[in-house]
Amino acid sequence: MLLHHYRFAPDATLFDAEAFSDELASSHAPIALFKQALSDIQQRLDARFHGGADIRDLVHGRAWCLDRLLEAAWSRHAWPDAGVALLAVGGYGRGELHPHSDIDLLLLLEHDDDTPYREPLTAFITFLWDIGLEIGHSVRSLADCEREARADVTVITNLIETRTLAGPEALRKAMRERLSSQRMWPSDRFFEAKWQEQIARHYKHNNSEYHLEPNIKSSPGGLRDIQMIGWVAKRHFGPLRYEDVVAQGFMNDPELLILSQGQAFLWQVRYALHMLTGRAEDRLLFDHQRAIAELFGFRDTPERLAVEQFMKRYYRHVTALAGLNDMLLQHFDEMILRADEVLETRPLNARFEIKGGYIQARDTRVFQRRPAALLELFLLMAQHPEIEGVRAETIRLIRDHRHQIDDAFRDDLRHQSLFMELLRCGGNVARQLRRMNRYGVLGKYLPEFGQAVGLMQHDLFHIYTVDAHTLRLLKFIQHFRGPESREEFPVAAALIQQLPKLELLWIAGLYHDIGKGRGGNHSLLGARDAAEFCERHGLSPRDTRLVVWLVEYHLLMSKTAQKRDISDPDVIREFAAQMRDEVHLDYLYVLTVADINATNPSLWNGWRAALLRQLHGETKRALRRGLENPIDRDDWVNETRAEALALLRTVGADVARVERLWDTLGDDYFVQYAPSEIVWQTQGILAHGGSQLPLVLISAPAADTSEGGTKVFIHTRSVDDLFAASAAAMDQMDLSIHDARIATSSNDWTLNTFIVLDDDDEPIRDPGRLERIRRHLVEELDDPDDYPWIVSRHTPRQLKHFRVPTQVLIEQDPANERTVLELIAPDRPGLLARVGRIFMEQDIALSAAKIATLGERVEDVFFITDKNGAPLTDVTRQSQLRERLCEVLSV
Repeated sequence: MLLHHYRFAPDATLFDAEAFSDELASSHAPIALFKQALSDIQQRLDARFHGGADIRDLVHGRAWCLDRLLEAAWSRHAWPDAGVALLAVGGYGRGELHPHSDIDLLLLLEHDDDTPYREPLTAFITFLWDIGLEIGHSVRSLADCEREARADVTVITNLIETRTLAGPEALRKAMRERLSSQRMWPSDRFFEAKWQEQIARHYKHNNSEYHLEPNIKSSPGGLRDIQMIGWVAKRHFGPLRYEDVVAQGFMNDPELLILSQGQAFLWQVRYALHMLTGRAEDRLLFDHQRAIAELFGFRDTPERLAVEQFMKRYYRHVTALAGLNDMLLQHFDEMILRADEVLETRPLNARFEIKGGYIQARDTRVFQRRPAALLELFLLMAQHPEIEGVRAETIRLIRDHRHQIDDAFRDDLRHQSLFMELLRCGGNVARQLRRMNRYGVLGKYLPEFGQAVGLMQHDLFHIYTVDAHTLRLLKFIQHFRGPESREEFPVAAALIQQLPKLELLWIAGLYHDIGKGRGGNHSLLGARDAAEFCERHGLSPRDTRLVVWLVEYHLLMSKTAQKRDISDPDVIREFAAQMRDEVHLDYLYVLTVADINATNPSLWNGWRAALLRQLHGETKRALRRGLENPIDRDDWVNETRAEALALLRTVGADVARVERLWDTLGDDYFVQYAPSEIVWQTQGILAHGGSQLPLVLISAPAADTSEGGTKVFIHTRSVDDLFAASAAAMDQMDLSIHDARIATSSNDWTLNTFIVLDDDDEPIRDPGRLERIRRHLVEELDDPDDYPWIVSRHTPRQLKHFRVPTQVLIEQDPANERTVLELIAPDRPGLLARVGRIFMEQDIALSAAKIATLGERVEDVFFITDKNGAPLTDVTRQSQLRERLCEVLSV
């Protein structure tokens, strides 16, 4: 039960206490008897769980059984008098025990002197350990309880949930009197301390219910949030029954139903976790999600995995519980603790006013009389940024009246106009949309969004549900509008000020992923929904086309930047043609940056930022030049050479030596690299002279630069297996390769450039570490006979729980006379070294690579030829390469 002690009817089929007592009286092996009883009880409970029994009966039933066993154990010991009692505290005090929950006990003494009780206390506790009980116990006198509870809110919290298991009940009553709110921790102080405790706990879990591997006890919306409501109510009202809670006005019947159903679901999950793991486990790890989904009867469908269906139910419950927790605690603070405070009240209009900084309805019937007020409230908050939030009673009114948002409501022009006014108001639109989602209004007004609430994808890449990801994306768009974003997101911050209609970006953001979970291409499904939204809300055909295009092509820029060779003028020209004009390009850039950042906090890094900035800049130049006037490749090469040579002249380089070196490199080299990079590499090569050791140059981005990665340039004799050896050596230094450009001169020297980041996806800037990396690479690459086969490192736990089939896609790039190989495979340490080894075995030359790690899988693109520099066109050879990659990387 939630707020008062459980009432579990005696159940002899679960545990026959009388028969056990008779058997104990005649037994010469009490420990074995107790152990067998515990085992039998758990087996019966587990069987009932598998049979679909009410989880409340199981959780309370285990507590009832333990009560009987502890009473029996207590009676076996000689207690000198009635000055000691055995109390259940904490969760056990509430009558809640899962299979491996700690059994929290308090041995309560009337007086401070424990001398008369030491021997039986020691014997009793030792006996409980011997029979295998996982107990947490303390021995305290009444005075100890009073002193420790006064000093620590966690102690008082534990002690307000107690039951007497054995010994005099009078001792527990005496303790309760000493701990009453009249003597310590009055309601307001207790509430404030517990609220701060909850804020700190939520902060540890990123203030989000949406985690790939949530903690069902401590994460927002978890069991602790339910217990928090119970603790606060108990401290203020005293022990309560369900009906008393409603009668006191603390909750209403629908809220009680949400709480009861949410608790029952989380108890089912927790019981399953304990049963499957054989320990007190509260983390819903990938290891267990699939098993629990199957246990709960979920089955894979063509549209959705069973584990995704299960987790959607989990997220919906905890989202509802988290919202209810917020509302009830705010309600408790406003309507109960601060009811006598006089707060400044300022009217906004005939329906709403601001009271104490929070908006509230002026009439409890406002939503009934004027359903449009369900949208108007959020518009007012966007227009008045000084409003801190919604008062609890008004939140309750919203929840009670949101059912009025039906098809007729959605088709009403007045309501459509209000929603569009919100998107166009210029305020913090993202915050208001998040509030609308929290209070269940957004999913009602946009049913297609409601379908995505709680929808997850079972991978390590998409770490939020679709609705949480979408709202985070909108939050980033809002963030780009503020001055604080100019340093981290300079391009997005500048562009968003120039977008002609920001509301089109809000709509595209809302709909970009809304088609997920339905089967089919989610971009096309979302585009169709977006078109219907725009038409229903009266957008012009031109604006509608832009929004639909953004939703349909929202992945295009990130895919192009990460999988195509954007140093190739043909790639830029093709991408520019798809953009059509600078307006489309700018909208898509802002949407893409927000989308990447909202998908996974670890996904955005300086290298991806640099790629997108380069793609945006080159495309904008192509559009301004005109698609009918593409830059000539020869002109590109000549301009790059001329600019690089001019820079080298300024530093006194020997032009004749430079020209001789450049004559061996070929035109592709001058397409791949910027003039500044060519100067850096040329100076290094010429300074290295005739040394036979590999030349390794490393360049880190400036300390005040947020974009880019650390560049590693390797110049050495061209030999087989060089790429595999380089990748393995970098893996040994905990470096991740994100880009590789492989060039070979006409006299068989390689010019290989890698972009690397550390384990935190950050550039390496520390001079000492850079030098260690340089020395390590020189040592590893100086003798081809010593090139490593592969680096063997531990595969992270999370990666082991995903089955990513290896896919190899091969197509031709006739413009550059090479073959493009796209590899989708499970991520693992040393993967690039394995790929390089296979290329060596198959006599394949690598000219460039684009490396993208997306959670548990990689999506890498390799630009390859045969050893003679010709594309891989032979179908048989392609098939052999594909089979070999799948064979090695699927293991």
